[in-house]
Amino acid sequence: MAWIYILLGALFEIGWAVGLKLSEGFTDPIFSALTIICIGISFYFFTKALNMIDIGTGYAVYTGIGAAGTALIGMMFLGDSGGAGKLFFIALLIFGIVGLKFSNGSSEETQTE
Repeated sequence: MAWIYILLGALFEIGWAVGLKLSEGFTDPIFSALTIICIGISFYFFTKALNMIDIGTGYAVYTGIGAAGTALIGMMFLGDSGGAGKLFFIALLIFGIVGLKFSNGSSEETQTE
């Protein structure tokens, strides 16, 4: 269940990162409110996950998914620059995240919900 919490938290992290851009320095009230809501939800799921998994692995996966997802959303919808090099390193980041998840030792998810 911890990995589902990490994933949900990371998806809302993407939401608040994009929301920071769309809120235009917190001058747009709708996007500002949505950004703040996404921050709260993101941290809620992240803290739930950290009750069950190691902080180092959890934080790396949470921020890695958030960074990769935000970069892809920026390139696809917000006019951020892209290219083969950027996509290669985003893919490398995702492979690193998957590697962290599968290389974690027996201490992960030692506590119950």
